[in-house]
Amino acid sequence: PLEQACPDRLPGLLSLQINGVTFPLPMTMPEQELLKPSEWSYCDYFWADRKDPQGGACIPGFEVLLQKQLKGKQMQKEMAEFIRERIKIEEEYAKNLSKLSQSPLAAQEEGTLGDAWAQLKKSLADEAEVHLKFSSKLQCEVEKPLLTFRGDNFKKDMKKYDHHIADLRKQLLTRYAAVEKARKALADRQKDLEVKTQQLEIKLSNKTEEDIKKARRKSTQAGDDLMRCVDLYNQNQSKWFEEMVTTSLELERLEVERVEMIQQHLRQYTTLRHETDMFNQSTLEPVDQLLQSVDPAKDRELWVQEHKTGEFRPVDLDI
Repeated sequence: PLEQACPDRLPGLLSLQINGVTFPLPMTMPEQELLKPSEWSYCDYFWADRKDPQGGACIPGFEVLLQKQLKGKQMQKEMAEFIRERIKIEEEYAKNLSKLSQSPLAAQEEGTLGDAWAQLKKSLADEAEVHLKFSSKLQCEVEKPLLTFRGDNFKKDMKKYDHHIADLRKQLLTRYAAVEKARKALADRQKDLEVKTQQLEIKLSNKTEEDIKKARRKSTQAGDDLMRCVDLYNQNQSKWFEEMVTTSLELERLEVERVEMIQQHLRQYTTLRHETDMFNQSTLEPVDQLLQSVDPAKDRELWVQEHKTGEFRPVDLDI
């Protein structure tokens, strides 16, 4: 909004110059239509400069858009770091599961319960493999795309945009300074003409008439110079306007592309996570089946057959 910008001066009643850019005064014209109504497009909301809360130089609206792009790049990098930490957790978890699956604890359990226990331990190794595959897919399908999306050239491209728009803005400031200089020159020439005209009214002389003609020519020339400076200024502002629209729409497209890319790969993360849960569940199915088959009577039978010491019972002593 204009009230948050950095005004230089108010040279006229119909427009307001802010840091070299000419804006309409709201009370002098109907409300402007947005270039892309109902879209909250970049090209409609970043024309004015923003005050620096620290009291420094004003920040151009285009610079705000560039900062958004660079912040997005940083957020993308931090998301990749987050996924990298998730991968480390999965790898460490898989390592511990694999190690635990080889534990000799309760290895001497026998019978159907022993079979179920052995399968449970094996399921840990299977689960470890599932988590290793999950971590590998995370690296290839989530972390790597987040890291590699728009490489080092991205910042260079942003600098090119920045320099291009900044150069046009500097040219605009130069043109505006020329307008102000020409405006002052015209005011001086008009004042000089007014003084000479007053002198003529007081005392008629050929010299004064000649001075007036000369002053009038200079005033006319100053007016022509001012109009030429205004025309050059308007041409430059039109060029800046066109480039601002084109470039801000490009930045808008890039931001949409970035958000959709991240959305796609985070969805891939959730898909892989669901697959991991499904595979982990499948590692437990054999365990569940063997646990359902545990039969204390059968275990007793098997154990007795293997470890029995004799099936003849004692009888009474007979003499």
